[in-house]
Amino acid sequence: MVPQKAPTSFQQSMVFFANAAVKILFPPEARKVENTLRSIGLGKLCDNVVLSLNRAAEDAAVQAKPIFINSIKQMTLTDVANILLGSQDAATQYFKRTTTLQLTASFKPVIQNSLNKVGATKYYGDAANEYNKVPFVTRVNPDISAYVTQKAIDGLFYEIALEELNIRKNISARTSPLLQKVFAYADRNKK
Repeated sequence: MVPQKAPTSFQQSMVFFANAAVKILFPPEARKVENTLRSIGLGKLCDNVVLSLNRAAEDAAVQAKPIFINSIKQMTLTDVANILLGSQDAATQYFKRTTTLQLTASFKPVIQNSLNKVGATKYYGDAANEYNKVPFVTRVNPDISAYVTQKAIDGLFYEIALEELNIRKNISARTSPLLQKVFAYADRNKK
């Protein structure tokens, strides 16, 4: 059984397992492993792998906050103008450009540790080993921590893009006086 844990405040906004849009599933090259195992009655093992992958991503998401804060502190006036007057995803693109390398470096060890801690490496290894015992299949051995790291970062930016779009389109989503003032300026200058 994979342990459940209470999320920290930052994780509450970045839940992977319960969010179908960002939920991490078996790697594409290992989906045949999952399908085969489920067909021979090993669905619970597959469920444990998927839950563990998502819990690892949730553990790593905590590392993002200081990286994004640092990126904001490094913004130039040109960056701010490009975000405010740019495309609907200009802020998301800015953050992708300025944080992805740091996020990857920060997330990967946390994810590897988490995968080991919650047994995902074992579950995935068990799943791959069981699959590899099936006659006439091509053996699989993907790097599960690199896959989960990339999917965690992809999920993070997916959620950021949704929030950015919400802030740009819905005045009520501009919850701070600064957001209200800045985006009011941007709204006036885009018309």
